[in-house]
Amino acid sequence: MNYLASLFIVTTFAMISCNTDNSRATDSNDVSIATDDSMPTTNEDDTPNEDTSDTNTEDQARIVSVTTSGSENNYTFSVGISSPDTGCDQYADWWEVITEDGILLYRRVLAHSHVNEQPFVRSGGTVDITSSDIVIIRAHINTSGYGTNVYKGSINTGFTSDTIDSDFAQNLETVEPLPSGCAF
Repeated sequence: MNYLASLFIVTTFAMISCNTDNSRATDSNDVSIATDDSMPTTNEDDTPNEDTSDTNTEDQARIVSVTTSGSENNYTFSVGISSPDTGCDQYADWWEVITEDGILLYRRVLAHSHVNEQPFVRSGGTVDITSSDIVIIRAHINTSGYGTNVYKGSINTGFTSDTIDSDFAQNLETVEPLPSGCAF
């Protein structure tokens, strides 16, 4: 069995057994492109948008889906993350929305590890952007820092998988808010 098929089976089982809620918001302004590496995304015209990037090492957290809801300058993001959590010693400790220039717009701090819930989705906001602002959504893990697998796009165009340099906007690692601990 190849890696992607195995990943799909494990992800499906994890979502069913953990009762993970990946449902879309019902807000009429909801825009969503959500994927994992085992399934291609589709664009608005239903043409495939293949996700061929897999540049992360095994110790990095990576974004696997992004959905949004809300209205102009008041958007909520629901972000799917796959991370090699082992407990408080190694876990995805936040995800963030940044500009293409590396300015932090929003950070969602994660208070605990997600060892038995992979991938997992957590929501946060509000994010003060317009529907046409291009932003990058990326994850951070407490032991290895930022992952290079991100999602990039706008509310208008949707968000797709992308990669960035490992040293892009590293200065944000010390910008508040930061985790104050790990519950489990």
